[in-house]
Amino acid sequence: MEELVSSEITGFISDHPGNSVPCGAGPYFDPPLVGFSYAEDPLYDQYKQVIGTFHLTPQELLPGAVSVISWILPIGSSVRATNRIQSEWPSREWSETRTHGEALNGELRRHLVTWLEGMGQRAVAPQYSPLWQELGDTPVGIASTWSERHAAYAAGLGTFSLNDGFITSRGIAHRCGSIVTDLPLAASPRTAPSHRHNCLRYRNERCGACITRCPVGAVTDEGHDKLRCREYVYSTVPHRLAEVYNVSQLGCGLCQTKVPCESMIPAGRSAES
Repeated sequence: MEELVSSEITGFISDHPGNSVPCGAGPYFDPPLVGFSYAEDPLYDQYKQVIGTFHLTPQELLPGAVSVISWILPIGSSVRATNRIQSEWPSREWSETRTHGEALNGELRRHLVTWLEGMGQRAVAPQYSPLWQELGDTPVGIASTWSERHAAYAAGLGTFSLNDGFITSRGIAHRCGSIVTDLPLAASPRTAPSHRHNCLRYRNERCGACITRCPVGAVTDEGHDKLRCREYVYSTVPHRLAEVYNVSQLGCGLCQTKVPCESMIPAGRSAES
């Protein structure tokens, strides 16, 4: 069943006519990574301490939930290349991916819920649950009642980074999503030795490439300043480029491109020794 679910997700993205950057510049997304976690994984209860009591467990989102399906949509190489050469603003292709690519990700969420329901299962996309909220004042700063990245971590798809991104085997430049369902699925293994292992900075190596890539200094040795980042991404960039690019969500992604973890888990000295 795990292979069937993975195939459905992969086929939806690969075959969808909307997975194409305008002017034939390649796909928004390369083939997905898919992982699974148990709804009763103790990690989801731990998130209530790590993130906040407001963070929902799978059973709170869907009583009787058994599994969580998570996926990573790696951003295509042609899109990443256009953003790699930027130093102040996101590229047009990156911003189109943030708007149109994420809309495609939303279609995938809805499609998978409908597909599972067609098999007689119950399912919910946390992003579209009436319980989903974004909160602006929490102990961890801006947060929401469900984190797609934390679900992906539970599913063994990657680990976290200095800039609060999520580094997978296909790198940090991606969109992600999840579905909670009562369909029994075997959990994917978590093989990373720590929750930040894929980030060179947390392997005691001198990287910090994402620090120098941030145009507003929102990434430092101490981590990620969510408020400064948010002001730039949701106010400064749209004010400057929304009419030029003709998209509603522009993103930034400079700290996710032209960095060692852009499209892979960087080996680094400690991994090679």
